Amino acid sequence: MIAARLERSPLGRAALATRNRWKLFAVSVLLGTGTVLAAVGLLTASGYLISRAAQRPEILSLTVAIVGVRFFGISRALLRYGERLSSHDLAFRNLTDLRGRFFERLIPLVPAGIDGSRRADLMSRFVGDVDRLQDLYLRALSPPLVAIFCSIFCVALASIILPVAGLVLAIMLLLGGLAAPALTRWAARSAGHRQSAARGRLAGDLHEIASGGAEIAVAGREEDWLLRTSEDDRRLVSLQRRDAMSGGLSEGLSTLLAVGAAVAVTAASIPAVHSGEVNGVLLAALALLAMASFEAITPLSQAAAVIDATDEAAGRIEEVTERPVPVSDVEHTRPLPAGGAIRLKGVSFNYPGSDREILTRADFELRPGEAVALTGPSGIGKSTLAELMVRFRDPSEGCIGLGGIDIGELDQEELREAVRLAPQDAYMFNTTIAENVKLGRPEADRERIFEALAEVGLEDWINS
Repeated sequence: MIAARLERSPLGRAALATRNRWKLFAVSVLLGTGTVLAAVGLLTASGYLISRAAQRPEILSLTVAIVGVRFFGISRALLRYGERLSSHDLAFRNLTDLRGRFFERLIPLVPAGIDGSRRADLMSRFVGDVDRLQDLYLRALSPPLVAIFCSIFCVALASIILPVAGLVLAIMLLLGGLAAPALTRWAARSAGHRQSAARGRLAGDLHEIASGGAEIAVAGREEDWLLRTSEDDRRLVSLQRRDAMSGGLSEGLSTLLAVGAAVAVTAASIPAVHSGEVNGVLLAALALLAMASFEAITPLSQAAAVIDATDEAAGRIEEVTERPVPVSDVEHTRPLPAGGAIRLKGVSFNYPGSDREILTRADFELRPGEAVALTGPSGIGKSTLAELMVRFRDPSEGCIGLGGIDIGELDQEELREAVRLAPQDAYMFNTTIAENVKLGRPEADRERIFEALAEVGLEDWINS
């Protein structure tokens, strides 16, 4: 039932995609709970030690409290280190899975499935939005669980010492756990939901300026683009400022509630001290216990904002990954023919949503070893024809055959092994030339790489 509900939202589906690491998540929550409880124990023991020491007892009577302070201080540091290590390990492993999953879903969409998408916006989703999802377990799901476990323990401990103190602490923790996160989430919904879109627009504008600077200058549009970019930047900064202000306000509210909890618990405990129901040395311990317990509540404000931010990021990612695949294999593909010509027969093509035909009943044949030049002005369909031949797109009408077999009946990967496309805007990755060449044949050795470079006329340039 829980899984079915999670499947209804982009964030839930992102969480389910990495649910195989629940054990590491459980370890992270356990260590986080231990860290907060160690802090609670440290302050509580310190309060007791200070109060008891003020009575000038024999030093031996303080030994347990002194050892307790040392124990909780050391264990808090060790537990925090373990919690940071395990939680970040979980975050980075999930990030690897999510980025690979996004890339796997993106590959079948290229290029037809991303027509109309700005490259910078796609990169913003692939990098920024996927990075934001790593906070899902670390800053969104873990803090509420830690807060619940620690609050129950702290209320129980305070109730053992003095029931009314436990009741007051429970009320303050409930107020802090609901009020501050609610304020943060309200503010985040009004500003945070638009940050990713604004960031994508700004990235797109900067990419257009960087890639088309010469054209913009020739057209005399420098001022227009600068104004457009400045406006996008101003809008993004404004949204980020509002988000930061709401975050600061909620953190301030949490701190105020922590101090208020200490004061309220102290005020509720004073009559019990006067009546002799509670030893006076425990008064400071109760006050510091109340204040320390809010260490588990304070992260809830950030968690509320992170949940909305990661939900938005997951939605933006799914806007791309859930697009229909433009080209898919038939259930039973046919073997790739050993050779033969590529033949187009009555091929027509128009882009989805457009009535204008780029190609109209085209007939064309290309035999192995034959060189053919397609000439004409930009926009008549030369690149589209090449993409149809490697089945990046399917024709609106007609058929394309290889060796007498319709390429729609062939496995796409096998087809593209036999028919290669070298587009005019080929991308060079920021790595070695050998690694770029191996994208076409990953198993190629050094000798085969040099042969490929020689075949395209780059041998002298490489040797130089």
